Amino acid sequence: AARAKRARGGRQLEAGMRGILITCNMNERKCVGEAYSLLGEYGDLLYGPEQFSEPEERLSGSDREEEEEEDDDVEAALRKEVGQIRASTEHKLRRFQSVESGANNVVFIRTQGIEPENLVHHILKDMHTTKKKKTRVILRMLPISGTCKAFMEDMKKYTETFFEPWFKAPNKGTFQIVYKARNNSHMSREEVIKELAGIVGSLNPENKVDLNNPQYTIVVEIIKNVCCLSVVRDYVLFRKYNLQEVVKSNKEDAQQKPSSVTEEEDSKAEKKEVEEEENSKEVTQENK
Repeated sequence: AARAKRARGGRQLEAGMRGILITCNMNERKCVGEAYSLLGEYGDLLYGPEQFSEPEERLSGSDREEEEEEDDDVEAALRKEVGQIRASTEHKLRRFQSVESGANNVVFIRTQGIEPENLVHHILKDMHTTKKKKTRVILRMLPISGTCKAFMEDMKKYTETFFEPWFKAPNKGTFQIVYKARNNSHMSREEVIKELAGIVGSLNPENKVDLNNPQYTIVVEIIKNVCCLSVVRDYVLFRKYNLQEVVKSNKEDAQQKPSSVTEEEDSKAEKKEVEEEENSKEVTQENK
């Protein structure tokens, strides 16, 4: 178990993270590999290749000084150490980083500087259109654009703001709430759904529940004491965001077109991204 944790970067899923929650069948290590490959491919397409700066390049400016002060080994060693620390910090801030999820057959890939909902919707839309199977062990891939502690008070306070981009007047939509809890026995499914539906209703009374084909699906995934949240589109059309099912041909699909992300929604998401970054900085300060 310790080795597996090390392989995943030794980080644990915690409140304040954003990312992609992936379910798999048994082989978690292979699942992480598939996830990196799939997210890397589409991440590069949507956001351009990831930029890594080499510590050596950074230090090239100070090389001349080193020649002048060859006798001053201590300073050179110190400079090298600073470069390595910078490089390792950068490594931690990669676009996709696997962290320990806290549940079996669940992999969590932490994301940095991207909008998980748009990326995952793009992947599913592509697979739905091309019907090309791209993974073997990944089952479902759920974007997680917000996390908080899995206690009712925390969740109520968090979702009042979190739901605003979709449901606060003048925005509105039909919705359903899907709930799953793992390694957690203190939350009640009925209570969570009732409270969250109440919050959506209070943001705009025109938001209505639709269990057959809602515009938005509120995904609530609880693992231990962390509540993972997102609001996704085309949940029914994309077979509950199941990568194995979405590539199967289906007559009904031909009539339905996936919703497209409008520019307005995109900029809304980016604005939210910036706010989330600010908020998570504040949260980490508090935790310290």
